Order: sequence, then C-alpha cells, then structure tokens
Amino acid sequence: MEIKIALPKGRLLSKTASLLQTAGWGMDGYHEQARLYHLKSSAYPNLSAKMFHERDIPIQVAIGNYDLGICGRDWVEELLVKYPSSALVKIRDLDYGMGSLYMMAGLADMSMDALRCKAGRGTVRIVSEYANLAESFALEERLRRFSVFPVWGGAEAYPPEDADLALISGRNDAEGNGMGMTPVARVLDFSAYLIANRNSWEAKDLDRVVASICESCDRLPADEGIQKELEIKKERAHTVQRTEDGLIRIALPDGHQQAPMLQLLEKAGIEIEDYPSLTGNRRPYIVNIEGVAAKVIRPQDMPSQVANGNFDLAITGRDWLTDHRYQFPSSPVKELLDLKSGKVRLVAVVSRKLPVNGAADLRKFIEKSATPFRVASEYVNIADRYARDNQFGRYRVIPTWGATEAFLPDDADLLIENTETGGTIARHNLKIIDTLFESTACIIGNTRMKTGSAKGEKAKFIVGTIRAAVEDA
Repeated sequence: MEIKIALPKGRLLSKTASLLQTAGWGMDGYHEQARLYHLKSSAYPNLSAKMFHERDIPIQVAIGNYDLGICGRDWVEELLVKYPSSALVKIRDLDYGMGSLYMMAGLADMSMDALRCKAGRGTVRIVSEYANLAESFALEERLRRFSVFPVWGGAEAYPPEDADLALISGRNDAEGNGMGMTPVARVLDFSAYLIANRNSWEAKDLDRVVASICESCDRLPADEGIQKELEIKKERAHTVQRTEDGLIRIALPDGHQQAPMLQLLEKAGIEIEDYPSLTGNRRPYIVNIEGVAAKVIRPQDMPSQVANGNFDLAITGRDWLTDHRYQFPSSPVKELLDLKSGKVRLVAVVSRKLPVNGAADLRKFIEKSATPFRVASEYVNIADRYARDNQFGRYRVIPTWGATEAFLPDDADLLIENTETGGTIARHNLKIIDTLFESTACIIGNTRMKTGSAKGEKAKFIVGTIRAAVEDA
C-alpha cells in the first residue's frame, strides 16, 4: 500500500525536516538546497513525498492526490472556509511555524464601527492573498458593501491608497504599526498542521506514519520565537495622496526584477531612493520628477491593478499582461513599451517519458485517455486558452503558486511554464514540446488616461524617457 505525503517548501521546510529527521524517516533529500521535488524514505519503503508551495498542499490533499500533508493552518482554513465539505481532515497541530492573520486598516483611526459606517456609505476594499478568509471576515462582520481583491503577495503595500483593509500574516498585534497601519481584528492564529485526505484516513493504514510524526513532534525543541511570515518595515512618510491633480502612480516590480529595473531607471536619468530597499520599504521615492508616486508590488498583480485604476503605469511581464487579457479581453490595459529585458519563453512541458513531441501528438494521446487531461500552471488563463485552442477535449486547469515542475507526472499531465534556459525543466526529467510565446518586461498603462491632460502628458514623458534609455542599449 503506497502512502503519499506533501511536504512544504519555504518557511516551514527547515523545522519540518528536523521533525522528520527526529522521526527517523531517512529522507535525506528534504532540505533547503533540494534540487529535486520527489523524495523517498529509507525507513518507510512504501512512503513517497513531494515538495510543494504551502498553498498548494491543502488542495492536493483534499482532492486525494496525497494521503497526508504538512502546511500552515492558515492555508488549510483558506480552503475550508470556501469548501467546508472537502475531504480534508486536520490531524494534529505540530506546534511550530506560529503566526496570526490580522486585518489591518490603512488609517490610524479606523475601527470596526467606522468600517461598518463606511460600508453603509460606499464600498470597503479588502486586499489579501487569503481572499476566502477575507470575504468570510467581511460577511461575519456584516460589512454591507465590500470588495475583495486577491493578490499574489505584498498585500501590506496597498493601504491606504489602494485598499482600506489588508488581511496579512504577522507575529504579533504590534507589527502593523511599523507600516503605518492599525490592526482592527485578529482573524486567525495558525501554526504547522498535519492534515490527511478523509478517504485515505478511513481506508489506508496510516497509523504508523502518523504516530511517528506525532511522537517526534513532542520531542522537538520549542520553536525559537514565532516564525516571521511577513517582513514588517517602517514606511516612508512622503507618500503622495492619489487625489493630487496630475499625480502619476507607477507600480514597480518586487523580487529579482528590482536590480535590472533600477539600472534601467538610472540609465533613463530617473533618480529613485530606496529601491531595492534594504528595510523592505514598498514606497520608494522618485527624486527628480514631481507628482509621481511609486509603489512596489508583485508583477502578477499589476495588470488588474492598472485596469481598476489604482495605478496609471506599471512595469510587469508580457506573460502576466497576456494572462490578464485572456481573462478580460476588454480590459483597459495595454502595453506601452517593450523594455527588451527579463526575456523568458512560455512553454508547454510534459514528462520526458511521455511519447509525444508536440501539441498534435498530445491531442492524439488525450483522445485515448478515459480521464480528464490535467494542465497545471500559474498562468491559469493562458493554460486554459492553450488547451482550448489545441482541442484537448475534456481537461481541467490546476492553479499553482510556484514549483510547478513538481506536479509532473503524478499530479498533472501538462505544465504551462516560463523558462529562460530550460535547465530546470531538464533537471526534473521533463521536456518542452511547444513554445507559446516569448515574454519580456514591459510598461503597461490604462487606455482611459486622457491624452493631453496633465496626467497623460506626465505619463508620456516618463515612458518616453525610459524608451530613450532602452533604445540606447
């Protein structure tokens, strides 16, 4: 009888690895420098493991791809609050990876009573990675009118200009004050949890494996403080209000794209302070152009944020713009300038063992299958379009949040993934069978910006200045 367990990458990896080592699993490949996601246990020959982003684990366990999983209770509750009858069982609190979800307000004088009054007059805007928990909170608090904006991360950057509330994770009640935000509610306390699929729990003999985890958990040293899920940093006091006449609001990318973006801005003669920020500040300051407010957010979120008017310009990837426009064909967002950097290919990937070499071969393979074809991707809308355009018949798209290559071949049949060199794909015994398109970094803008207005002219100046730097490369 095979037993499959989903293990976390990221913040819980180190402590989970210590737990399994204490349990004597003999899973030496599970560590922070792991290059492969498929793992075996020398102590339990019938047990196999795979590494996932934490957010994917409750889904994989609930649908029965895995018998057991370890992840934060925050992501478990995010699934259960929307799908309370899903086949997921909470087995044991593992007493590490502690934190809390806080509803933070962008204004210091905001309270629940004030929020209810605001919801009576207009719409309360809530931003979060935890969109289901955010909606549940708003309903429980009887906010009359509210909107929840799902984001990939960095929700703390949005209030007060782009949201009234942000549901974010932190260590204690005081952390929000460091960002100029006020905690209005403590929504959920969480830690690492052992979970199981209900059908597996009832049908399989999981006792020995589960017991080894529970007994070893009691022998682990106490958690050294609460793990920090979110970096809370002091924001600058020079935030420009969005109501200023002619103000241009520009979104800059976080993560690994910051260094090349800084080089490009400097080449264009645009002076910017605190980007990338050593203190985690998400509001860098444009020194030499008046009336420009910058904010650092995830590139994945930029097209929707420009579309809803929170930003006038943004620097993202053509891949994320395309994914957005496939979902919203009439979206008022367009590409203004190709920055000719950050080049990646969007590719279709299958297991090297699968006897197909292109979309046509894959379609023939699917026609012979009795089960729905599974397509996994961060680019949900691009994946859906690719499956429809290639007439894959019965298929389903599996949303992922990173480490997509871990899904093949057991948990998906096809990946839609981005790659620079293809090295990671080859290393995981996968192969590229199709290239959808090339993506580079680009400036995007809202088509509703009036040409000739003060704002329109300032946006045109900024894009033109950067265009000159790109063309001079």
